[in-house]
Amino acid sequence: MTIGRPLEFDPDVALEAATQLFWSKGYESSSLQDLLSTMGISKSSFYQTFKSKHLLFQSCIQNYRKMLIDSLRAQLKEARSGRIFIRTIFDGVANETIGICARRGCLLMNTASEFSQTDPEISELVSISLENLTDIFETAIKQAQEQGEIPPSKDPRSLATYLVSSMSGLKNMVKAGADRETIKRIASIIQTPLE
Repeated sequence: MTIGRPLEFDPDVALEAATQLFWSKGYESSSLQDLLSTMGISKSSFYQTFKSKHLLFQSCIQNYRKMLIDSLRAQLKEARSGRIFIRTIFDGVANETIGICARRGCLLMNTASEFSQTDPEISELVSISLENLTDIFETAIKQAQEQGEIPPSKDPRSLATYLVSSMSGLKNMVKAGADRETIKRIASIIQTPLE
Protein backbone atom coordinates (compact mmCIF):
# COMPACT_ATOMS: atom_id res chain seq x y z
CA MET A 1 0.00 0.00 0.00
CA THR A 2 1.39 3.36 -1.03
CA ILE A 3 0.78 6.51 0.90
CA GLY A 4 -0.17 9.56 -1.13
CA ARG A 5 1.48 12.92 -0.77
CA PRO A 6 0.21 14.91 2.21
CA LEU A 7 -2.32 17.64 1.42
CA GLU A 8 -0.78 21.08 1.04
CA PHE A 9 -4.03 22.87 1.85
CA ASP A 10 -6.75 22.80 4.47
CA PRO A 11 -9.78 20.95 3.00
CA ASP A 12 -12.16 22.75 5.39
CA VAL A 13 -10.93 26.16 4.27
CA ALA A 14 -11.18 25.11 0.62
CA LEU A 15 -14.71 23.77 1.19
CA GLU A 16 -15.82 27.04 2.78
CA ALA A 17 -14.33 29.01 -0.12
CA ALA A 18 -16.22 26.81 -2.60
CA THR A 19 -19.44 27.26 -0.61
CA GLN A 20 -19.12 31.04 -0.81
CA LEU A 21 -18.53 30.86 -4.58
CA PHE A 22 -21.53 28.59 -5.18
CA TRP A 23 -23.64 30.85 -2.97
CA SER A 24 -22.65 33.94 -4.96
CA LYS A 25 -22.70 32.51 -8.50
CA GLY A 26 -24.77 29.32 -8.36
CA TYR A 27 -23.69 25.82 -9.35
CA GLU A 28 -23.78 26.07 -13.14
CA SER A 29 -22.05 29.46 -13.29
CA SER A 30 -19.19 28.33 -11.05
CA SER A 31 -16.64 26.86 -13.47
CA LEU A 32 -13.92 24.44 -12.46
CA GLN A 33 -11.37 27.21 -13.03
CA ASP A 34 -13.38 29.55 -10.77
CA LEU A 35 -13.38 26.86 -8.08
CA LEU A 36 -9.66 26.12 -8.35
CA SER A 37 -8.84 29.83 -8.15
CA THR A 38 -11.20 30.50 -5.23
CA MET A 39 -10.16 27.40 -3.30
CA GLY A 40 -6.46 28.00 -3.99
CA ILE A 41 -5.76 24.43 -5.08
CA SER A 42 -4.54 22.58 -8.16
CA LYS A 43 -6.73 20.46 -10.42
CA SER A 44 -5.06 17.26 -9.18
CA SER A 45 -5.67 18.24 -5.54
CA PHE A 46 -9.28 19.05 -6.40
CA TYR A 47 -9.99 15.63 -7.89
CA GLN A 48 -7.91 13.80 -5.27
CA THR A 49 -9.83 15.41 -2.41
CA PHE A 50 -13.30 16.28 -3.72
CA LYS A 51 -13.62 13.85 -6.68
CA SER A 52 -15.98 15.99 -8.79
CA LYS A 53 -17.75 19.35 -8.90
CA HIS A 54 -21.07 17.64 -8.12
CA LEU A 55 -19.70 15.83 -5.05
CA LEU A 56 -18.01 19.04 -3.92
CA PHE A 57 -21.35 20.85 -4.17
CA GLN A 58 -23.06 18.17 -2.11
CA SER A 59 -20.36 18.55 0.54
CA CYS A 60 -20.86 22.34 0.48
CA ILE A 61 -24.61 21.98 1.04
CA GLN A 62 -24.06 19.50 3.87
CA ASN A 63 -21.44 21.76 5.47
CA TYR A 64 -23.64 24.85 5.09
CA ARG A 65 -26.59 23.00 6.64
CA LYS A 66 -24.52 21.87 9.62
CA MET A 67 -23.15 25.35 10.29
CA LEU A 68 -26.58 26.97 9.87
CA ILE A 69 -28.40 24.49 12.10
CA ASP A 70 -25.66 24.53 14.75
CA SER A 71 -25.72 28.33 14.78
CA LEU A 72 -29.52 28.50 15.08
CA ARG A 73 -29.57 25.91 17.87
CA ALA A 74 -26.97 27.92 19.77
CA GLN A 75 -28.97 31.13 19.27
CA LEU A 76 -32.16 29.46 20.47
CA LYS A 77 -30.38 28.12 23.54
CA GLU A 78 -29.07 31.61 24.37
CA ALA A 79 -32.33 33.46 23.63
CA ARG A 80 -34.40 34.72 26.56
CA SER A 81 -37.48 33.17 24.96
CA GLY A 82 -38.68 31.33 21.87
CA ARG A 83 -40.53 34.42 20.66
CA ILE A 84 -37.46 36.62 20.98
CA PHE A 85 -35.45 34.03 19.03
CA ILE A 86 -37.95 34.16 16.16
CA ARG A 87 -38.01 37.97 16.15
CA THR A 88 -34.20 38.08 16.16
CA ILE A 89 -33.94 35.70 13.21
CA PHE A 90 -36.36 37.76 11.12
CA ASP A 91 -34.64 41.01 12.10
CA GLY A 92 -31.45 39.39 10.84
CA VAL A 93 -32.96 38.98 7.37
CA ALA A 94 -33.45 42.76 7.18
CA ASN A 95 -29.76 43.18 7.97
CA GLU A 96 -28.89 41.10 4.90
CA THR A 97 -29.65 44.19 2.79
CA ILE A 98 -26.31 45.64 3.92
CA GLY A 99 -22.74 44.38 4.24
CA ILE A 100 -20.22 42.57 2.07
CA CYS A 101 -22.33 39.42 1.76
CA ALA A 102 -25.54 41.29 1.06
CA ARG A 103 -28.29 40.19 -1.31
CA ARG A 104 -27.22 36.63 -2.06
CA GLY A 105 -30.49 35.11 -0.89
CA CYS A 106 -30.55 31.76 0.86
CA LEU A 107 -28.12 29.13 -0.44
CA LEU A 108 -30.71 26.39 0.11
CA MET A 109 -33.49 28.24 -1.72
CA ASN A 110 -31.12 29.36 -4.47
CA THR A 111 -30.17 25.72 -4.94
CA ALA A 112 -33.80 24.57 -4.95
CA SER A 113 -34.58 27.13 -7.65
CA GLU A 114 -31.53 26.34 -9.76
CA PHE A 115 -32.00 22.57 -9.78
CA SER A 116 -35.84 22.57 -9.81
CA GLN A 117 -36.05 18.93 -8.69
CA THR A 118 -33.88 17.79 -11.63
CA ASP A 119 -31.21 16.32 -9.34
CA PRO A 120 -32.59 13.86 -6.76
CA GLU A 121 -29.47 13.92 -4.58
CA ILE A 122 -29.37 17.72 -4.34
CA SER A 123 -33.15 17.91 -3.89
CA GLU A 124 -32.93 15.49 -0.96
CA LEU A 125 -30.18 17.54 0.69
CA VAL A 126 -32.27 20.70 0.36
CA SER A 127 -35.35 18.91 1.67
CA ILE A 128 -33.49 17.59 4.72
CA SER A 129 -32.10 21.06 5.39
CA LEU A 130 -35.55 22.63 5.29
CA GLU A 131 -36.86 19.95 7.65
CA ASN A 132 -34.03 20.77 10.05
CA LEU A 133 -34.92 24.47 9.88
CA THR A 134 -38.58 23.69 10.48
CA ASP A 135 -37.64 21.56 13.49
CA ILE A 136 -35.79 24.49 15.08
CA PHE A 137 -38.67 26.91 14.55
CA GLU A 138 -41.09 24.32 15.92
CA THR A 139 -38.96 23.99 19.06
CA ALA A 140 -38.90 27.79 19.43
CA ILE A 141 -42.69 27.99 19.02
CA LYS A 142 -43.26 25.28 21.62
CA GLN A 143 -40.97 27.13 24.02
CA ALA A 144 -42.85 30.37 23.37
CA GLN A 145 -46.15 28.58 24.04
CA GLU A 146 -44.83 27.27 27.36
CA GLN A 147 -43.71 30.82 28.19
CA GLY A 148 -47.14 32.24 27.35
CA GLU A 149 -45.90 34.21 24.32
CA ILE A 150 -47.78 32.26 21.65
CA PRO A 151 -51.32 30.94 22.18
CA PRO A 152 -51.35 27.20 22.98
CA SER A 153 -54.14 26.70 20.44
CA LYS A 154 -51.71 27.34 17.55
CA ASP A 155 -50.25 24.27 15.83
CA PRO A 156 -46.44 24.46 16.25
CA ARG A 157 -45.56 22.45 13.13
CA SER A 158 -47.85 24.44 10.86
CA LEU A 159 -46.52 27.73 12.22
CA ALA A 160 -42.92 26.52 11.84
CA THR A 161 -43.53 25.53 8.21
CA TYR A 162 -45.15 28.91 7.60
CA LEU A 163 -42.15 30.73 9.09
CA VAL A 164 -39.64 28.80 6.96
CA SER A 165 -41.59 29.42 3.75
CA SER A 166 -42.05 33.11 4.68
CA MET A 167 -38.35 33.49 5.39
CA SER A 168 -37.58 32.04 1.98
CA GLY A 169 -39.78 34.63 0.32
CA LEU A 170 -38.28 37.41 2.42
CA LYS A 171 -34.73 36.40 1.49
CA ASN A 172 -35.72 36.36 -2.18
CA MET A 173 -37.03 39.92 -1.78
CA VAL A 174 -33.69 40.95 -0.27
CA LYS A 175 -31.92 39.33 -3.22
CA ALA A 176 -34.20 41.22 -5.62
CA GLY A 177 -33.22 44.55 -4.05
CA ALA A 178 -35.86 45.40 -1.42
CA ASP A 179 -34.63 47.97 1.11
CA ARG A 180 -34.11 47.33 4.80
CA GLU A 181 -37.20 49.17 6.04
CA THR A 182 -39.45 47.28 3.62
CA ILE A 183 -38.04 43.96 4.78
CA LYS A 184 -38.50 44.97 8.45
CA ARG A 185 -42.15 45.88 7.85
CA ILE A 186 -42.88 42.62 6.06
CA ALA A 187 -41.03 40.62 8.70
CA SER A 188 -43.26 42.20 11.33
CA ILE A 189 -46.40 41.30 9.38
CA ILE A 190 -45.17 37.73 8.87
CA GLN A 191 -45.01 37.29 12.63
CA THR A 192 -48.60 38.41 13.34
CA PRO A 193 -50.02 34.83 13.23
CA LEU A 194 -47.83 34.08 16.26
CA GLU A 195 -49.83 36.53 18.37
